[in-house]
Amino acid sequence: MPSMIAEATGQLEDGDIVVVTSKIVSKAEGRQVLAADREDAITAETVRVVATRAHASGVTRIVENRLGLVLAAAGVDSSNTPDGTVLLLPVDPDASARAICAALRAKTGVRVGVVISDTLGRAWRLGQTDIAIGAAGLRVLDDLRGTTDSGGRRLDATIVAVADELAGAADLVKGKASGMPVAVIRGQGRLVGDLDEPGARTIVRPTEDDLFSLGAEEAYRNGWRDGRRESESPASASSSTTSSDSASDSASDSASTPASA
Repeated sequence: MPSMIAEATGQLEDGDIVVVTSKIVSKAEGRQVLAADREDAITAETVRVVATRAHASGVTRIVENRLGLVLAAAGVDSSNTPDGTVLLLPVDPDASARAICAALRAKTGVRVGVVISDTLGRAWRLGQTDIAIGAAGLRVLDDLRGTTDSGGRRLDATIVAVADELAGAADLVKGKASGMPVAVIRGQGRLVGDLDEPGARTIVRPTEDDLFSLGAEEAYRNGWRDGRRESESPASASSSTTSSDSASDSASDSASTPASA
């Protein structure tokens, strides 16, 4: 595949960033399954259900998949695939990106970066966009904390997801139905680094830091379940008995104590 990418992109230059759609990586890695097995494939790729919604065509599942990505149907997709089949995401997109990047560097003799992109929807926003699910040879986050803005004010929280921005920009060229799975971004060589740069997995926010890790219905159901479990636990029953006994003792003490005149 790297040879085909090198031929398709033409003369690569030092500092170029090659953005490859995940579909061709999945096909090269044999990640196709029968469409009839789609629901089972989604279940197999899921590690945590975030939200579900029933509709006329079935049930949409928003899940966290084994890559840590939160997206619809665990990334199992039927677009741009042969009839009767669906594609799973690559097993390890960062590893795939490193292999492609290393091969391109060896073949072309220039220092390039590689992004593997995929399309997903976003909470609170209509439409889809491409993000980086795999990356190699480039900085995926541009940490601006400690620098100043144009007004001289210190930036304390700004970390730019440049790999995602590159993926989205490349999709303006690749499109969804043009049959063009690869694009080259030129002029961002400052982001290109060594092959062992942290990959796209490092962009994923840890669940414990995610304020919106569940859908509203799922959060309500889990809270109700945990609350009921707590109320039915032996410790809770013991605490209730102790509280009742204490209340009875207090009432008894009060009854035996003469009221003040």
